Amino acid sequence: MKGSKLDLCLNMGYFRMQQDIFTCQYVLFENKLCPVYWLRLVLADVTYGTKQLRLLRSNESFTVAVKPFVLSDELENLYALYRGAINFDAPDSVESCLLDGAIENVFDTYVVEVRDQGQLIAAGIFDDGYQSIAGIMNFYHPAYRKHSLGKFLMLQKINHARRQRKIYYYPGYIAYNYTKFDYKIFPCEAATELLDTNLGLWVPFSWDLLTKLSED
Repeated sequence: MKGSKLDLCLNMGYFRMQQDIFTCQYVLFENKLCPVYWLRLVLADVTYGTKQLRLLRSNESFTVAVKPFVLSDELENLYALYRGAINFDAPDSVESCLLDGAIENVFDTYVVEVRDQGQLIAAGIFDDGYQSIAGIMNFYHPAYRKHSLGKFLMLQKINHARRQRKIYYYPGYIAYNYTKFDYKIFPCEAATELLDTNLGLWVPFSWDLLTKLSED
């Protein structure tokens, strides 16, 4: 599932699950059945505002590198720290999220590494297509919570994708009446599109549209 094949699946509202793809329109969160909507950012339209630029400046002492994904103890140890500090359901490990026992990875996967004086403090995993990237995982050391590294990793993925002349960044879905995914709008609301499954079209995102689609 690489190159233009991944692009096509993402454009149709299908996303990675381990070594397969899936789609959905509703997810059960905290005993509530919530409508969910797939998102993408049009990279040519992304402009950073005050909050985004401030976040980039505040973390500029960290080193950032983008590398082909290799499962390692370093990544797993960082994820274990992260998982132990969050208050929502998450996969047991990086391996279980991405591979689930598979020997070969059918996706073209990369990782954004963020380090503080050599220590890995955050990692953002994404799949690479021909025209797009798909954000799969973001996790960070709990001691660096105040640095908003989840949002920082989203910006780093966008910066990398733009350098690679990609067209879209797919961060996953947002849910109506469940705010834990609202951060996916942070990079640039004006450049964000939502998949309207009724029309089969990507349309400009707005909070009013999210409400209208969910309550109609």
